[in-house]
Amino acid sequence: MSESVTPAMNRAIKEEEAELHLSPFTLAALNDFYQEKLFKQDHGGVEEDWHLSQFWYTSDTSLRLAREALSSAGPAGRIACISSPSVYFKLKDLQKFTWPDISLSLLEFDQRFLTTVGNDFVFYDYNKPLMLPAGLPCHSYDVVLADPPYLNEECLTQVAKTIQLLAKDKIILCTGSILKNKCKEILGLTPSTFVPLHTSKLGNAFSCFTNFTLTLDEEMPDL
Repeated sequence: MSESVTPAMNRAIKEEEAELHLSPFTLAALNDFYQEKLFKQDHGGVEEDWHLSQFWYTSDTSLRLAREALSSAGPAGRIACISSPSVYFKLKDLQKFTWPDISLSLLEFDQRFLTTVGNDFVFYDYNKPLMLPAGLPCHSYDVVLADPPYLNEECLTQVAKTIQLLAKDKIILCTGSILKNKCKEILGLTPSTFVPLHTSKLGNAFSCFTNFTLTLDEEMPDL
């Protein structure tokens, strides 16, 4: 017959369990696991492809840009994300819970996003900036948010043609700070004080350029 567990034995077991703790190495591994899980959720489960010059924003940067776009577009506005899936997925989360009438489009070259984005996905090749579906009428987006995949004048010039075709008025463009003069020349954009951050450490300084005053330069609105 097995010995029953007495209250004293039970207390001893609990005290022994309380003394157990995870090692710093195990805690770090668990933290990396959960951070990776959250990272994948933020980007539809799609990992960066450096061959496509993909560098995802941090979760905070994506959220702040998404909230800025929503605040600027209004409760039933239309937002186009050009080569900026990080922001699109944050917008999708906010649309689901607080802004159901917002219309979203993700213009992307990477067709891995098609399975997670569905009807919001628009295949986009910046080398053919004006080749867009008929469902994207000219000047129909309240906010166009873009992040050209390459930090050079040729890519910016091509993406700018798409922006000019789709935007009603407001533009948010994140790219290398070195392209400041070109952003002003082509699109009339000026740098804000907000600095986009990426999960990967990039060697090039980034800036956020706009043609209107961002609340990001002041205090984030509560949405």
